[in-house]
Amino acid sequence: MTIRTLVKALACAGFVAAATAASAQEAIRLRIASGHPPANTYVNLMQSFFVPEVTKRVAAKTKHKVEFVEGYGGAMVKVADTLEGVQSGIIDIGGFCFCFEPSNLPLHAFQVMLPFGTMDPVTSLKVARAVYDKVPYMSKVFEDKFRQKLIALIADNGYNLGTTMEWNNVSDLKGVKLAGAGLNLKWLEFAGAVPVQGSLVEAYTGLQTGVYNGWIMFPSGYVNFKLYEQGKYYTEIGFGAITWHGLTVNSARWSRIPKEVQDIILEVAKEYEAKTGTVNKENYPKQVEELKAKGAVVRKLPDKVAQDWAKSLDKWPAQMAKELDGKGLPGTEVLEITLKAAEDNGHKWPVRYSTK
Repeated sequence: MTIRTLVKALACAGFVAAATAASAQEAIRLRIASGHPPANTYVNLMQSFFVPEVTKRVAAKTKHKVEFVEGYGGAMVKVADTLEGVQSGIIDIGGFCFCFEPSNLPLHAFQVMLPFGTMDPVTSLKVARAVYDKVPYMSKVFEDKFRQKLIALIADNGYNLGTTMEWNNVSDLKGVKLAGAGLNLKWLEFAGAVPVQGSLVEAYTGLQTGVYNGWIMFPSGYVNFKLYEQGKYYTEIGFGAITWHGLTVNSARWSRIPKEVQDIILEVAKEYEAKTGTVNKENYPKQVEELKAKGAVVRKLPDKVAQDWAKSLDKWPAQMAKELDGKGLPGTEVLEITLKAAEDNGHKWPVRYSTK
């Protein structure tokens, strides 16, 4: 080999090495979004915990770099379009409520089918995890039907009822227009109220203009969206803390992410899931106090009121179980596991529902 040929060979090798190094350092760009704004606790945690932690750990532990492109509050996808947004690849990672997918994910609102469950979001996550761990369908359906992978469950805070007027008994709500999201509208229907489908992004205006006179809402939503300005009565009726949101990632995009980066994303997602429980639990009493400080009338009614409401719903879980079983879904199994898991975690139902 001549000197000239050797120089060319070395130069070529140097070029390939440089190109390989540059390729290794090329950023993995991920679009992450939610239709809800960061005023929602779970979206705030996407922005303040999930994104920076994945970014930091990937940089510290691997040769790769992750760059997130964030879009919250409907900037990339609307609240009811996030499942489809991840499925189509418009976004890579999405956080959303299963409540907006009653046709696609009818079983994933299973805790809603058993109202007056635990008000502790940490316990709610444990109950939900018991279901997801024992019933493979709950996770597999995302991959099998919607081309995405479920990487975290998301707990909400405990649901109560905010209204424009004072009420003391379930009968006081008969004929009153009240808003909810998805299947929790049934809580209203069985109590004799007039259920109205709503979403947080238009809740303030809906109360202001009289589209409805109240909202099934956790305190963080009532505080952050200033709903107390239009409906000053916030009643801690205790419908339960519901785990019916999730964080998913597009399957095709996931397959192109290096394994070591995948592992970090899953690690952070697990911690993110836990935080949706602990942060909501810590914030609940603070948000209730904030509501009071801002002029809301916060009340707890006697246990008998919740019991009366639960009695109006006592046949509904069995109806839902039968309907879901009829669709080929493990409805009875999921509700039975949920009932037992809640009791195993110390919860006492005001009415012990039956799935038969």
